[in-house]
Amino acid sequence: MPLGGTELALDRQRIVAEAVALLDAEGLDGVTTRKLAARLGVQSPTLYWHLPNKAALVTAIADAILDQEFGHLSPPEPDQHWQDWLSSLARQLRRALLAHPDGARVISAAQLSRTMAAISELAMSTLVARGIPLRQARVIVLTVERFTVGHVLEEQAPRPDAEALKNFDMATFAEQHPTAVAAIADYFEPGRTVDDLFRDCLEVVIAGAAVTAGATS
Repeated sequence: MPLGGTELALDRQRIVAEAVALLDAEGLDGVTTRKLAARLGVQSPTLYWHLPNKAALVTAIADAILDQEFGHLSPPEPDQHWQDWLSSLARQLRRALLAHPDGARVISAAQLSRTMAAISELAMSTLVARGIPLRQARVIVLTVERFTVGHVLEEQAPRPDAEALKNFDMATFAEQHPTAVAAIADYFEPGRTVDDLFRDCLEVVIAGAAVTAGATS
């Protein structure tokens, strides 16, 4: 139900909160200034005082959904390996994106997200403090972040619908790609989920980063 414009003062925080609710209801494609204004009970031009365009709105949504998971950013404990800490940070980022429909698309489309910048700053400065050269630290952090966002993009992508599957010959596909099909069946044995897949792939990424950096602490 749209909120009456006279009931609450329209401010940026309220606009963004309603935008996140709209994202949860309709996904990123459903987040339009027209629909958001209708939910708030105002005219679209009113929103531009706070968020001048769709890009600014998407970035504000990105910050909001990241802030829900990253309310407090902390460096690793002195005796904690940076690899373990960075892995935990990536899992936290994945949780933040999965908490909302199209969360990964929102982060990918955001421009100058202050929260994403803060996450990157902490991660890079942490690695530098552990003796990793700045250039390598940047590459490692970007690789982990982009792997995480890309993984969630695939997780949140629409599944094939009935129309797409109507003429799909699974038997022929399996015959042409036997190793790929066998690998999927082998990996997803009973009890193993996409959470395990993310963890295992992330482990490969970070282990490779550690070798490249020549650091283990």
